[in-house]
Amino acid sequence: MNGLPQDQLQRLRDELEQRKLALQEQIDSEAAEADARASLLNEIEASPADNASVRTLNALVSEAAEHNMAQLAIIKHALAKFADGSYGLCDNCGEAIGLSRLNARPEARLCIDCQTRLEKSLRSVP
Repeated sequence: MNGLPQDQLQRLRDELEQRKLALQEQIDSEAAEADARASLLNEIEASPADNASVRTLNALVSEAAEHNMAQLAIIKHALAKFADGSYGLCDNCGEAIGLSRLNARPEARLCIDCQTRLEKSLRSVP
């Protein structure tokens, strides 16, 4: 690991576990709501305007669900790094990710230098 004290590592791990559970509950809840909406729509005949509104709502819900699934994958990756002893190390350069960055984003995969370089390179792509 990156030399962090055990109590700080445990606190970060606990936070990641809490975020994982909250995201999983949210994903499950949204899936149940989507199923309920779908069955309700099958029972009623809606106007074209209502159908358009439902399609827009479903697209927004789907986009939010994709975001939540991506966040969940990132958190699971961070938790897996605890298991292999690489938590707190940059995926790119292997250097330690600073405690202040981990406190702000416990799921961080990159140190601040590598993250900055990545963001600059993404901004320069047309």
